[in-house]
Amino acid sequence: MSKPKVVVLGAGYAGLVATRRLTQKLSAEEAEIVLINKHNYHYESTWLHEVAAGTINPNQARFMLTDAVNPKRVRLIYDTVIEVNRDEQRVILDNSEVSYDYLVFALGFVSNTFGIPGMDEHAFAITDIDSSRHIAEHIEYQFAQYSTDENKNDDQLTILVGGGGFTGIEFVGELADKVPELCQKYDIDRSKARIINVEAAPSILPVFDDDLVSYAKKALEDRGVEFRIGAPIKECTEEGFIVGDDKELIKAGTVVWTGGVTGNPVLAKSGYELFKGKVNVGPDLRPEGEENVFILGDCSWTLDQETGRPYPPTGQLATQEGAQVAENIAALIRNQPIQEFVYSNKGTVASLGLSDGIGNVLNGNKLRGKAAAAMKKVVDDRSLFLVGGPKVLLKKGKFRPF
Repeated sequence: MSKPKVVVLGAGYAGLVATRRLTQKLSAEEAEIVLINKHNYHYESTWLHEVAAGTINPNQARFMLTDAVNPKRVRLIYDTVIEVNRDEQRVILDNSEVSYDYLVFALGFVSNTFGIPGMDEHAFAITDIDSSRHIAEHIEYQFAQYSTDENKNDDQLTILVGGGGFTGIEFVGELADKVPELCQKYDIDRSKARIINVEAAPSILPVFDDDLVSYAKKALEDRGVEFRIGAPIKECTEEGFIVGDDKELIKAGTVVWTGGVTGNPVLAKSGYELFKGKVNVGPDLRPEGEENVFILGDCSWTLDQETGRPYPPTGQLATQEGAQVAENIAALIRNQPIQEFVYSNKGTVASLGLSDGIGNVLNGNKLRGKAAAAMKKVVDDRSLFLVGGPKVLLKKGKFRPF
């Protein structure tokens, strides 16, 4: 009898943690493990705003998969997933097909523009390493070109960011550090360059208490960030955003949308019923009617059993789901009972640039300023360790003791 094949789709937080834990839980004789990913590297998606601002280079935010998993133990396939044939238990790839006995669906997110006209066509989105690198290059190009133009248009230096959630606010925090550097480099008056954040809701950063939100907003405004809150974006054009009922046009040389994400479109192609772009999963992280398929991270809604509301789709949630799925698959292979997923909230920290931030940590403690910025680096390094192991942490960690 052949040993079961466990196929993991995606090497993001959930997929890579699941793969690493599976190799620890199962011997080579118990199961074959296959990891399928578009690229031969993993990137820290919670660092992409830094790549997009140009405050770190792309290589700092990624590491090779072979640094995290042993290719002698895990079969690594670098290809694009097209769809999953659930009836035949086959994954259809761009260049081949792979059968499975157990499937971990962790393909991550794509940008969600919520149908705003022109957003897909005219705005950048922070979705992966390449898109983030492109944003940073575009921003610097705008400053370089402005510095040499005889007929200068100050709108060229405006950076317009749609969305006041985690990514949008952390991105403008990085821009508040980067823009003064660019102004100095290209001999541009700092007052000419604008950073504008536009948010339809009445507040930014909805996961934080009002006092922390007020601190974040003032700290960013003091560093030159402008906010347009309660200003729904009606349309995105080549020139910028059209906002509000009065259809005001905010012109910019760089427009970036960070206002939402949704699950990978392979879910729909594979016949899953979607709710707001994702699949509802049970407490064991399996969709209804599936015994051997687990859907994780940004591809699923995992409900808090106490409140009945889904957990926020964070890297912290994805890593914990990946670890639990490895336990459950090992249990299924050994004909043992599986466990329901229980989320353990370790706290939430948002950066506001290199040396500022806000955070809710354990026991209800709140952090502001440099303390929160330091804790953010601890959180990032912990993520590196969980996802990639000690070798990756030593290579890419943000805290440098020597």
